[in-house]
Amino acid sequence: MEYNILSCGAVADGRTNCATAIQNAVDTASAAGGGRVIIPAGHYLSGSVLLKDNVELYLESGAVLISSLDPVDIKPFPQGGNGVNPDDTADGWQSGFFLGASHAKNVTISGMGTIYGQGDQVFLDKNEDHGFHECPKTCEAFRPRMMLFEDVENFTVRDVTLKDAAFWTLHMAGCQNVRIDGIKILNDDRGANNDGIDPDCCRNVVIANCIVSTGDDAIVVKSTGPMSRRYGVCENITITNCVLHSRDSALKIGTETHGTIRNVTLSDCIIDRCSRAVGIWVRDGGTVEDIHIHHLTGSTLRYADRYAEPGAPGWWGKGEPIFISATPRKNSRTKTGTIRNVTFDNLSITCESCAFLAGEPESCLRDIRIRDLHMTFKRQGTQPGGLFDEQPSVRHVYSHAIPALYARSVKQLTVQDSTVRYADKSEAWASEVTTLEDCTESAVDLKKIQ
Repeated sequence: MEYNILSCGAVADGRTNCATAIQNAVDTASAAGGGRVIIPAGHYLSGSVLLKDNVELYLESGAVLISSLDPVDIKPFPQGGNGVNPDDTADGWQSGFFLGASHAKNVTISGMGTIYGQGDQVFLDKNEDHGFHECPKTCEAFRPRMMLFEDVENFTVRDVTLKDAAFWTLHMAGCQNVRIDGIKILNDDRGANNDGIDPDCCRNVVIANCIVSTGDDAIVVKSTGPMSRRYGVCENITITNCVLHSRDSALKIGTETHGTIRNVTLSDCIIDRCSRAVGIWVRDGGTVEDIHIHHLTGSTLRYADRYAEPGAPGWWGKGEPIFISATPRKNSRTKTGTIRNVTFDNLSITCESCAFLAGEPESCLRDIRIRDLHMTFKRQGTQPGGLFDEQPSVRHVYSHAIPALYARSVKQLTVQDSTVRYADKSEAWASEVTTLEDCTESAVDLKKIQ
């Protein structure tokens, strides 16, 4: 059955709050055993909408579903707890959600229409980076999460455009059997906390054929504390055939690593002017293992951070094609965690910083294998470089000459058939190609070529 929101009282004027009409259509479809809720061409403002079992939200071409930014219209996410237990809340959930589902099955969002988060109304450029206009913008307004789905089995998002998220765009927590296919995420690439796709303690996730452009990380695989305790391992995540742009990482694994993250692949993707191509962190006692990255091409560079405001946040990353880090958080008493069995092959990246692999004696990286990594060092951005960036950690950000490969506290490091070429000169780039500190069982074949 099809349920057109116009028949339920929606008004396509972009000003009237249509949440009640849309929710009624969803509830009616689900109560009838399932159906398609149609958003026809037109502009529809709405507050929070909770999708239900066996419902497809279908946005026709020309349909624009607009998230309200009025706190009165945005509901807290239903987490099913009493608000007292630490497992009842999670970071960033306090501002509520626009579209979501909780403990549901067979939920789909599809069509050639657009979901618009009005992020362009909340981000302000205050010129805090001395005129480069590259640093994260300031946000001084209420901003809900665009899409939040918890414990949804058989969840699909396909074809739609997600535009100008004000906060995290598509956050999935504890979901199983997920397919994200052919969507476009077009966010402000200077927007703070506007991550693209965040699988959090999810299982069996396929992300394919997507274009993701964000300020914060394009795709983040994570294991937050409450979700790890509820749903356990984050595993079986495959990402392929995507174009990824971010002023942070194209693919980030961590930093929230309270549980196990395993069996993640990234393949056949374009890395479009990111601060980092792939970043892998442990910080919270978890294990990250069996991560396999292959066939990437593109570029990484350093963007300007905030300077005018002391202590204000900047981007994480200084132009590294590969970044792996197992280092304690500042003032943390938690065991850092473990990273092991990570492979990279067939990467061709124009970059401004090194392949960075850094553990600690008590949390050394284990079994890191790199083959056919081809780096071209070239000045692409406005910033001078010469910094190692280990945020968030006790080491933080500090000056350091940049070799092509830096490895610290790695056990079983193999680099094969890999090259570095210097298309430009920079005082930040070290004369040596490789720097190894406290590494054991290492075999590195990384050649400098003309």
